[in-house]
Amino acid sequence: MAFHPKSLAAVLTAAAACSYASAFAPASPSTARKTLTRVNVATVPSVTDMLNLGGGNQEPQKPGALIDLDGIAFSGLKGKALSLTADDFPDSGTVRKVIPEDCFEPETAKSLGYLSVSVVGTALCTAFGFAALPYLDPANILTLPFWLAYSAVTGTVAMGLWVLAHECGHGAFSKDRDLQDRVGYVLHSLFLVPYYSWQRSHAVHHRYTNHMELGETHVPESEDVPADEKMYESIELRKSIMDQFGEENGIKVWGGLQAFLHLIIGWPAYLLWGATGGPDRGMTNHYYPNPMSEPKQPKKELFPGNWKQKVYQSDIGVAFVAASAIAWAACNGVPEMMALYGGPLIVVNAWLVLYTWLQHTDVDVPHFTDSDHNFVRGAFHTIDRPYDKMDPWGAIDFLHHKIGSTHVAHHFDSTIPHYKAQVATDAIKENFPEIYLYEPTPIPEALWRVCKGCASVTKRGE
Repeated sequence: MAFHPKSLAAVLTAAAACSYASAFAPASPSTARKTLTRVNVATVPSVTDMLNLGGGNQEPQKPGALIDLDGIAFSGLKGKALSLTADDFPDSGTVRKVIPEDCFEPETAKSLGYLSVSVVGTALCTAFGFAALPYLDPANILTLPFWLAYSAVTGTVAMGLWVLAHECGHGAFSKDRDLQDRVGYVLHSLFLVPYYSWQRSHAVHHRYTNHMELGETHVPESEDVPADEKMYESIELRKSIMDQFGEENGIKVWGGLQAFLHLIIGWPAYLLWGATGGPDRGMTNHYYPNPMSEPKQPKKELFPGNWKQKVYQSDIGVAFVAASAIAWAACNGVPEMMALYGGPLIVVNAWLVLYTWLQHTDVDVPHFTDSDHNFVRGAFHTIDRPYDKMDPWGAIDFLHHKIGSTHVAHHFDSTIPHYKAQVATDAIKENFPEIYLYEPTPIPEALWRVCKGCASVTKRGE
């Protein structure tokens, strides 16, 4: 069962997060399995509480199960990820061979073309916002609906800039490293994110995907950890909410709290103190390179060696943009700055967390401890989802450069440019259908299921 990264609800309320899951089937008909696999799976309040989670709670095909499935809710994956053992996953070289070589080659002109689409789209939205100022004063509360809608549209369009900035950090934008770093640095700074800090932490996230101790972002809380070692208390918080509001209403209150804390508070919380990051790195900060608490594994600190200097280099760009926003607010008022910059930025951050959360979280997708984890196994526990169906035209998926519908390929090799990721995805799907995870539930329904059903994980199997 998937788990929920240290519930962000707990991160912000008790001291925070979640996890994920496609059709249930044995990984390989030729593989005879007589032993259980050990995985960490999501804990749910009760079968009653999980009613109406959405996405397919129907019974999985029990013959493929490798752990006790009692009490586990199922997504549209129907428990597929729980049927897999370490032996079902090929080595990295085998996977790479099925992906066309051209997929690993970024094309600068094409990347700049997609960048121009996102820049022009964002600029047009921003120009419209400035044109509306004389008629719709953001300081007037009656104009709030308009500016909320403006933020939603502009932030959704600007999310495309974030996706391309993210590709710069991966080396998937251009072979010209200087150009790539300049573009990445400017774009990250505009979003108040330190470029090199994020480049490093996101590489760690890819290396340790679904790793219980060293994963970076959306690492679930474990129920099996002694109470005095827990960083968060999501299960206790969820139980207290359900005791207060009753099971049916309580799980909805919990889900709403999770949605708010993840989508609105989650991103700054991660940047500032490493919310939902792996416990063995200690508390981290993307603007200050040294650990803020004693890490369990000092040799695995987030920003070692030369990265410390790079963190400070990244801070310069963020400081310039932050100072500009403060000056803007001082000269023209906080309402105007928030309407035209702050609001869209919050929406971009919400999209970012939504993608990352749902790509690595659901009620029937496991996380692994160090003894059970390897790079390929982690990468193939990423989930592709139907973002192309969020609107009738697939516009959001286009504007966001298909980041959520081709993410398995991206996690296997992050140097694949987004415009070649569909070809890579098709190759992976065709050659490794038993381990490729695609969860078909509509995004809003999947999000609500994860909000309600993912709070922590417990170990099952041996």
